[in-house]
Amino acid sequence: MDFNSPEIEIFGLWFNLSTVLMSLIAAIIVFIIAIIATRSLQLRPKGMQNFIEWVFDFVKGMINSTMDWQTGGRFLTLGVTLLMYIFVANVLGLPFAIVLGDNELWWTSPTADPTLALTMAALVVVLSHYYGVKMKGISGYGKGFITPMWWMFPLKIIEEFANTLTLGLRLYGNMYAGGVLMGLLAAMMAGSFVGAIGGAIPMLAWQGFSLFISAIQAFIFVMLTMVYLASKVADDH
Repeated sequence: MDFNSPEIEIFGLWFNLSTVLMSLIAAIIVFIIAIIATRSLQLRPKGMQNFIEWVFDFVKGMINSTMDWQTGGRFLTLGVTLLMYIFVANVLGLPFAIVLGDNELWWTSPTADPTLALTMAALVVVLSHYYGVKMKGISGYGKGFITPMWWMFPLKIIEEFANTLTLGLRLYGNMYAGGVLMGLLAAMMAGSFVGAIGGAIPMLAWQGFSLFISAIQAFIFVMLTMVYLASKVADDH
C-alpha cells in the first residue's frame, strides 16, 4: 500500500515532516537513555550504567580495530552517539505505523528516508576531511590524494562520492525494504480473518529479524565511519 509523505515547503525547499518528527523523537529517546544511565554513576555499575558502559566498550573495540587509540579516542563519543541514534531510529517503525489525514504516514523509521540517511553519510565524510586537515595539516592531508601516483587524484575524488552514496544508501535500502514488507504483511492481516491469522506469525518473525537487521545496520554504519576517519587521520592508512 502506498502512503503519502507529509511535506512542507520553506524557502523553496521541501521538508518531510514525518522524518523531522521521528528524527527528533529518536534524539530525545537517546538523550533520555543517556541521562538515566549516567545520573548516578557507581564504581560497581548496575542497570542502565552497565548497558551504557557496554556500548562504550563496544565502540572502543571498533575504534581499536581501525586505528590506534591515541588517534581514535577522540571519536568515541561520536561513535556511541551514532550507534545509539541509528539503532533507535531504525526500530521506531517496527512496532506500528501511524497514518493520518490524506493517507499520510507520520510514524515510521526516519532512516527509511534517503534524505536523512544520505545526510548522515555526507556529514561523516565531511568530518573525515575536517579531522584529516586538522590533524595532518593541509599539505600532509593533500598528499593522500596524489599518493602513490598523481594521476589517481580523480579516482580519489570519485571514491569520496562513492563512499557517501554507499554509506547512506546501504542504511536507507535496508530500512526501506523492511518497511515495505511490513506494510504488505499488515495489509494482508487487515484483509480478512484468515489473512490476519496467516500473517500474524510472519509479521512477528519479520519484526524479530528486523530488530536484528536494525542493530547490524547501526553497527555497519559506525564501523565504516571509523574506517573512513582512520583513512584520513591515521598515519598507517
